Amino acid sequence: MALATTLLLAGCAGNTVSSATASPHARPAALGTPVVEPDLVAWNIDVRGPDGQGLPPGSGTARAGKAVFDAQCASCHGAAAAGGPMFGTMVGGIGSFKTDKRVLTPGSMYPYAPALFDYIRRAMPLTAPQSLSNDQTYAVTAYLLHLNGLVEQDAEMNAASLAAIRMPNRDGFIVDDRPDTNAVRCMQDCKPLRTSVAVP
Repeated sequence: MALATTLLLAGCAGNTVSSATASPHARPAALGTPVVEPDLVAWNIDVRGPDGQGLPPGSGTARAGKAVFDAQCASCHGAAAAGGPMFGTMVGGIGSFKTDKRVLTPGSMYPYAPALFDYIRRAMPLTAPQSLSNDQTYAVTAYLLHLNGLVEQDAEMNAASLAAIRMPNRDGFIVDDRPDTNAVRCMQDCKPLRTSVAVP
């Protein structure tokens, strides 16, 4: 440990010397490329569940979504999302969260419909996440909601209509009110997380 500390200090000292003797024409140290606003647009794709804030322009129906689903999703999720070689069903189970045999489907589990859009756009298809257009994502979302009996086949899903859907399990979640979830991050003169225990 002492040897490592000595070497570390020696390395720091060496850097100080070389900085002091560096050419006045040398470029300042820099890491990477400065980030500009257009660079952030592609990353800023989060959607807020309760009111759908962040949902993009676009629209789609379940009828259009079936074609997208069959081409992009059915190989893993099965025909009509009934379960495939990689994942179980995405249909049914509404109300099962109140039983000891929960069925994890968007219709049974998701409290807000925009969360389904957000997940599909962010993570699907598994082999090419974020490759679906906004219209395709709205359409697949509509298709899954239709299969779960929550929208009509020709109902148009867009930012407004998707946020207006009342999912069956909206009230099935509770607020996490444990004390540590309200903790404020300390950035200066912080107290130790743990204090030593006095020896009796």
